[in-house]
Parts: sequence; structure tokens; C-alpha cells
Amino acid sequence: MELEDINTVAVLGAGNMGHGIAEVAAMAGYEVALRDIKDEFVQNGYEQIEWSLNKLAEKDQLSQDDADAALERVTPLVDVEEAVGNADVIIEAVPEKMEIKKDVYGEVEEHAPDRAIFATNTSSLSITELADVTERPEQFCGMHFFNPPVRMQLVEVISGAESAEDTLDVIEELAEDFGKTPVRVHKDSPGFIVNRILVPLMNEASWLVSEDETTIAEVDSTTKYDMGLPMGSFELGDQVGNDVSYHVLEYMHEVLGDAYEPAPLLETKVENEELGKKTGKGFYDYEDGNGVDIPTDEQSEFVKERLLATMANEAAKLIGNDVAPPESIDEAVQLGAGFPDGPVKLVDEFGLEPLLETLEDAYDETGHERYAPADYLAERAEAGGFYESADDEAGVDFDAIHVEYPGDMVGHIVLDRPHRMNTISDDLLAELSEAIDLLEDDEEVRALLITGAGEKAFSAGADVQSMAAGGADPIGAVELSKKGQSTFGKLEACDMPVVAAIDGYCLGGGMELATCADLRVASDRSEFGQPELDLGLLPGWGGTQRLKHIVGEGRAKEIILTAERYEAATMEEFGFVNELVGNDELVDAALDLATDLAGGPPIAQKFTKRAMLAGRDDTEAGLEYESSAFGHLMATDDLMEGITAFMGDGEPEFEGK
Repeated sequence: MELEDINTVAVLGAGNMGHGIAEVAAMAGYEVALRDIKDEFVQNGYEQIEWSLNKLAEKDQLSQDDADAALERVTPLVDVEEAVGNADVIIEAVPEKMEIKKDVYGEVEEHAPDRAIFATNTSSLSITELADVTERPEQFCGMHFFNPPVRMQLVEVISGAESAEDTLDVIEELAEDFGKTPVRVHKDSPGFIVNRILVPLMNEASWLVSEDETTIAEVDSTTKYDMGLPMGSFELGDQVGNDVSYHVLEYMHEVLGDAYEPAPLLETKVENEELGKKTGKGFYDYEDGNGVDIPTDEQSEFVKERLLATMANEAAKLIGNDVAPPESIDEAVQLGAGFPDGPVKLVDEFGLEPLLETLEDAYDETGHERYAPADYLAERAEAGGFYESADDEAGVDFDAIHVEYPGDMVGHIVLDRPHRMNTISDDLLAELSEAIDLLEDDEEVRALLITGAGEKAFSAGADVQSMAAGGADPIGAVELSKKGQSTFGKLEACDMPVVAAIDGYCLGGGMELATCADLRVASDRSEFGQPELDLGLLPGWGGTQRLKHIVGEGRAKEIILTAERYEAATMEEFGFVNELVGNDELVDAALDLATDLAGGPPIAQKFTKRAMLAGRDDTEAGLEYESSAFGHLMATDDLMEGITAFMGDGEPEFEGK
């Protein structure tokens, strides 16, 4: 089956995951049959889809007509034969119990057409065992969405023992057509990627508290404010549901052995029905509000090493057993769990040798199998890390950005943290600075284009989470401010023209970055703002000084002091956006502009930018530079080329001489 052969998707189960998957499929243009065992269940799921689509329309994330059309494509059903009888793909999202899922597939097999692909949304159960219930194991795979499916970008596409490569390929293409990012899981292994990293991590945290090695406060302070993860381990457990983590661990324990034995603390929470936010109490009490109160100053190096060692060991098992390579693990956990950096990168940067030693010491001390180091971990510790060392001849290797060469003398810098809305971290600043130097030194590059990866944000600002991980350090904050000012200033002072192509959110530090471009092209859906004052801060990467030179001091004060959001059309009126284009036209329009600028006279462009910058606060100095540059240009080959082309009514070919 090819992607173009898929027209109808049946979703089995109308709960939170099921109705979310159905909504995503309908928004992508597919006819969707939403089925559950009772009419009240399926009607409730249908109403949830209607509510969600209307909310998206209210927020201008899609038009009301598109929302209405998507809803019309969803048919709520109870009868199995009616739901699956004409389906091209059947996505099962029933409760996470092996016997329930097997019963469903036994019934569905009777009525599904021979061409239909079966995809289970299980978060941890065996794909191979579920496929065995059917008569089409080669047309069966995992398609694990993350909650809520409408918002979460990741889809794990998991191979069963007999899944055909064609089946996996078309399900990956379907996920992409849904607007999601598929990550392939090459072997059927409990927990797949994300849960295989997260659940043992939460379990280790519970074991450490169970055995009085540490406290909940120390663990969550360490994970959130030292390791820089989006939530504390226990905070995350309460968010996911402690029963969910426990049942995944039970399954891992059964299949993989004693290394995954659930911690007594977690078991007690489940027995007492303290399941987290959904029951009002878990590791934290939510009866009177949020309940989570994590101290910022109780970090523990002991806790950090134990948790990182656990992640390193799980990563080693996944990589060493060919379940997934390092790149896939990092991408999946960043997209599915919001890690600012992938777990493999985190443990590589800490160092595998000390983490291996941590596991060996803990194993000798406790004898617990969860500390038994994987063979592959020792192998990679000796090699220096999970990632292979970059070949010196391969060029600069970036993580938070990447550099492209689309041709015609344009260097393209992509802010590449879509899982974090391309927020600007300390690492991104360092890489951006290096990339600007790299492209300025490249004689084949004569204009720069800057974009953000994904369709949600050019950049939603500073990575507050990674900054919070560093604690409240005024001296460090001053240095960070200076680093951002300096890095963005490189763009402003760059001899080449710089174009920023803005799609989605352009907020805070992201807007300060865009301010340093020479020209800004924005899509209709883009949204701008300097929200720092709402946080009790001020723009710290040049916004208080540079914005006024583009929109005027009055508008700059309005934007900064109100901390409001502004539509792209308004920012065009203010003069911040030079060109406003349709959402689908942005990349082409911005590249065309950058290409046109790259074809201009590089020496004259350089002197023009320098003269304007010199005269920003001192007109006399600017005029002096202008006259000097004017004289210098009279002796260039480019001037003669320009005059000759003008006189001959042709197009000049400037060479920067």
C-alpha cells in the first residue's frame, strides 16, 4: 500500500488518545471512523474533538471552515464491522491491557479488508505478541502517539518481528502527513524509546527515596534545576499517572527481569490510589492548587550521577540491541518528553566512564540488578561516548543549529530545536556565533538566511528552563546577557546582508535575534512580542537598544513595556517586517530575497552596513565613514562592472573586487 492509497482511517477507542488521534487524522484530510464499545463513550469522544477543533479555530491555529470540515470527516460508531469494513489503516487505542487489545484484534480481523494495515498505539506492550492474534503480522506495527496527540509532535513507529518494511514506511509517511515527526524503533522492545528512558528514570528516583538515600525534594530539585529536565522526576510521575508508570514497570519486570522491579514507594502510591494530578494526590498534593513545590537549591551530585547512570545504561541497552541509534533516541525523547538535550548527548557530555563506575559501585554495594551495567556501556565508555567522534574533514558539527548551502551564494542557518520552539540556549548562542564566523569566512557565501526549524516558531525566546537549571546567579546572568548581545551583534555587524525568515512565534530573545537581521520576511501566521516584563525582566540581548532603530522609540517602548503579542500584519505596519507573505510562500520568498542580495556588490554592501551602523548614534561619524567609503568604491572593479552593465542595459555580475 502507498500513502496515496490511504483514504479512510479507523480509530478504535474514543478515550483521550483515541479521540486525539482521530482529530489529527481528520485535520489532515482523512475520513475517520471513531469507534468505541458504547455509544456514550464514542459520543463523548466526538464532542471532545468538536470542542478541541473550535478551540484551535478560536486561537487562529486553523480556520473555522477547516475546523468544521475536519469534524464532518469524523463518524462516531459502535458497530465494529461498520467502523473497519472499509478502512485502509486501523489505529487501535484501547486500554493498555494485553488481553483487551488481543480481544479487539480478534474481532477486527473478521471484518477488516485484506489491504488494511493494523497499527497499535500501545506505549509499551509487545507489537509481535499483538500481531500474532491477527492473520497479517506483516501488515501490523506500532504507531505510538503522545498525549495530547493534537499538540505532541512525536510518533514512535515500531517494528514487530514480522512487520514488513513497506508497512513501516507507509505508516511513517502517514505520520508525516498528519503533521507529526515519526521516529523508527527497529526492534520490538518493552517501552520502545521514550518510556524505556523515562520509566526506569522515575523508578530509580523512587528507589533512592525508598531506600532513604535521598528525598523527593532533592531528586526533583536536581532533575529540574541541575540536569535541566522539564520536570522533576516525581513531578513527571504525577503528571503521567503513577499507575501508568507502575503498569509499564510491571510489564518490563515480567519481560526484562529484576532490573525493572517497581520501587516500594511507587507501589505504595498505587495501592493507596495516590496516582498524581488525576486523583488530586500523588507524590505531591493537588487538592488546593498545583501542589508542586520544588526547591531551587537542594541539588545533589549523588542523585544526578545515579539518574544519569540509569539513563546511560538504558541507552546502552537500546543502542547495543539495535532497537534505535543514538540520534533516534535523542530526537524521540526531546520531542516526546521535552528534554532540552537528548539523553544520549547528556550522558556523553557528562562522561560514560564515571557513569559506568557509578553503576559498578552501586551494584557492588546493593547487588540490585538495576545497577548491572550493560556490556555495550563498557564498550562505548572505552570508545569515549555513544556518538562516534566527528571526522575533522567532515566540517563543523552542530547540535542546536545546522548550516545549509541552498546555492546561489546564500548561507542558511537553521535554529534546530523544534521540540523546544527553537528557544535559545547557551549552547545555541555558542553555535550561532561559530556558524556566523564560518559563513563570513566562506568566500562562496555572500548573504545569510536565518530560519527556525518546524512550523511553530522562528524562536519563542530564551530557553528559560535551561537558564533556571543554572540557578539564580546575577553574575552569570550578566555574562549570559553579554553573550547574547555579542552573538546577535555579529549579525548586525556582519559584512553580508542578513535575511530573517520568520514563521510562527518570534518572541523575546527570538525577536531580539530577528532585530539584528537587515531584512525580515514573515508568514501571515507569525506572532511577535517582547514578553520579558511579564516575567519581571527586561529584554537582555539588545532589545532595549536595537528595536528603537527599526520601529522608532515610541513603538519600541510600546512593544517592550506592554509585553503584548502582535500579529505579523501589525508588525509590518510598524516597519519591523519588511515583507509579509502566505504561510506556504515564506521559505521561497525569503530565499529569493537572500539570493537577490547575494548577487549585489559585496564591497558596497559591506561599506553601506558599516556606515549606517557608525551613524546610528553619531550622525557626524556616520557621514564621515560614508564619504570615505564612497571614495574607496570609486577604485573597485565592481563599480566598473555596474556602470558597464547599466550603460549596456544588462545585469551586472559583481565579484567583490
